[in-house]
Amino acid sequence: MVEVINKYETLFVISAAKTEEETTALVDKFKSLIEANGTIESVDEWGRRRLAYPIDDVAEGYYVLVNFAAKADFPAELERVFGITDGILRNIVIKKEEK
Repeated sequence: MVEVINKYETLFVISAAKTEEETTALVDKFKSLIEANGTIESVDEWGRRRLAYPIDDVAEGYYVLVNFAAKADFPAELERVFGITDGILRNIVIKKEEK
């Protein structure tokens, strides 16, 4: 059986209440997790931005966009880890359409 590799993009928002070192550690943690389970195509750190609405009394977040290729079962695990990681305000993983 051939493993299907799909292309995905994920955007996650880290709480601005985190220090610069904590923010860097979280970005590195997720880059390492993705690299261990797939291939990173690009990482675009948008930096601190104002949120559309406050989340847990936080008005700003640190945005990171990652494009990657991985097996079909990995995005569910990535979302699970986002959900249990302290400091992640929001996240989304989207499968990119093949052209």
